[in-house]
Amino acid sequence: MGQVSGKTVLITGASSGIGRACALRLDRAGWRVFATVRRPHDARQLQHDASGRLHPILLDVTDAAQISDMWDSLERLLNCDGLYGPVNNTGVPTGGLLEFLDLDDLRRCLEVNTIAPAAVTQALIPLLRKAAGRIVMISSESGFSSTPLVSPYSASKFALEALTDGLRLELKPWNIDVVSVQPGAIQTPIWGKDRSFAESALSKYPPRASELYGALLDKMITVLRDPGGIPADSVAEVVTQRPGRQEAQSPLTGWPRRNHAPLDRTPSHLPSRQADSQPDSEVRSRQFIGRNYPSPRGRRLAVRSPRLNLQMPTPLTNLI
Repeated sequence: MGQVSGKTVLITGASSGIGRACALRLDRAGWRVFATVRRPHDARQLQHDASGRLHPILLDVTDAAQISDMWDSLERLLNCDGLYGPVNNTGVPTGGLLEFLDLDDLRRCLEVNTIAPAAVTQALIPLLRKAAGRIVMISSESGFSSTPLVSPYSASKFALEALTDGLRLELKPWNIDVVSVQPGAIQTPIWGKDRSFAESALSKYPPRASELYGALLDKMITVLRDPGGIPADSVAEVVTQRPGRQEAQSPLTGWPRRNHAPLDRTPSHLPSRQADSQPDSEVRSRQFIGRNYPSPRGRRLAVRSPRLNLQMPTPLTNLI
């Protein structure tokens, strides 16, 4: 990763999964890492597993007062150095039948997955200007295609993609890049949360829901029992690793490319009715497969799941 002396990064949602993997990997590489968690136990565990360069911060990303206090603390600690980059990773799973969805669950999903990254980033932009840093948004493949029962979560990630694209253009005059990383299925505790959420959501549904959507609900439970996925550290590697010089260039973006998987078998550029008419196995694949054609509008990285025997690509660009 080259010389990283003096660079500082903030990672939200570092108690487990992708956030924890990013925090530990960057710490091992010599970065100064501020890692946000919500529980003191998780903070102590991170400190135990990392060096003295990693500093846990107790933070609820939906609490504006706590975000303000975090900014004050970082400004004092960093002095004139600024912050090289936040990795906005915090997220919650939400799904269900829209006909019977508890709208408070949808509001919570949007608050954590969309508004919170915007709030954290908004607070940190003055520190980013000092370091000419960059912003990483941990998004999802679900931010490009929505499937039955996943649309609330997809809505939050679609919105995050829109904010990311707009922010990238707004911050261009200061050379602050904004990057979206879009994993498919990951081996992370979020799947356990998904199962718990699904069980809770199903318990709220009236008996009529099973009569109308029984087959679809059964498929959801089957998927959640065996979600598959790649290790969270594979995503952390994409976030932190520079590409090698020997890699070929992508004709679409000019970014390094190697070992790319086939395109999504139900790409989003199909007309909606045509995409909807694909076999169920194809529709379900969209939840777990990443595209290998980053948008010309901005810098995006798809991390593929081996669920469909796909290979994860070599890192496409230098994010951090």
